[in-house]
Amino acid sequence: MGCGCNKNKQNNPEFRPQTPEEAKGVLSKKIGMVQSFATALASRGFGNNKVNKATKQLRVLSCFGNKHLGGELPSCEHLKESSTPGKHFCGGCGCGDRAATWLMSQGEKYSKLDYPKLHCPLNMPGFTNYQPSKPDEAESPITRRYYIENIDYNEVAKIPVTLPEKVEPSVPPQPESPPQT
Repeated sequence: MGCGCNKNKQNNPEFRPQTPEEAKGVLSKKIGMVQSFATALASRGFGNNKVNKATKQLRVLSCFGNKHLGGELPSCEHLKESSTPGKHFCGGCGCGDRAATWLMSQGEKYSKLDYPKLHCPLNMPGFTNYQPSKPDEAESPITRRYYIENIDYNEVAKIPVTLPEKVEPSVPPQPESPPQT
């Protein structure tokens, strides 16, 4: 007979043991996060490759909405304010609040939204894993994804973004080949 000190833990959901399916799901999600990060990092490459301006504008719209520009689209429900004033990060992807995960940076600094390949937990427009809206997303109230898909390009083009300079990797000079005779 046990001491009974664990008696209440059986009925307390805080201490409920994970089922094998739940444990597999957690592991699968963590592996997916690592793969997504590795893909983004590899897409940046040694030369600081970056996404094009139009794609970054779509990403900014997907994350920040356009209410701050007089539009009607609110920011994403996963958008979180950083502990660093003026910075934001995605609370849905699991990256946390660090300088490397801030969605937008000042000036020419490379930010998360600059990566050529970048996944969004909601599969929004502008991201590598974007999935078009389903027909029911057009029904009232429409979804954020449907709204972004149908926004006039001139409105997207108004979204201010900065793109960091691409740094070309240094390549050692190649010796000249001798003239052929």
